[in-house]
Amino acid sequence: MNMDFERIDISELLPQQPPFVMIDKLLNYGEVTETALTVKDDNLFCDNGLLSEAGIVENIAQTCAARTGYFNKYINKSAVQLGFIGAIRNMEIFRFPKTGEVLHTQIRILEEIFRMTLIRAVVNIGNETIAGCEMKISL
Repeated sequence: MNMDFERIDISELLPQQPPFVMIDKLLNYGEVTETALTVKDDNLFCDNGLLSEAGIVENIAQTCAARTGYFNKYINKSAVQLGFIGAIRNMEIFRFPKTGEVLHTQIRILEEIFRMTLIRAVVNIGNETIAGCEMKISL
């Protein structure tokens, strides 16, 4: 299915509601799912112009939620599901994003068993990798 991702209202894919939404748009769905977030001063996880570790983690988790939401809404024709972070491994943060910068977060599914999904995430600003981890999400 060809999808114009620019036309998707991200709020239709996520169980989170403002001001707790940590992604602006879905850029790609497939083997690699990618989202974007412009860091703004009014972000709940911004302090002194920097997005915190918790903000980066939530951005990754919501990229997983957007992937699941897209699958449920556009492929499975079902409702958005609530997910929970089960574990985070090998978290690396090389620097904290500044307000005005745009995060591009990519997740790749490593394994799916029952209602648990293991992903590998990479967060970039331009060509610079600023963070990455493995995360287990439970639905």
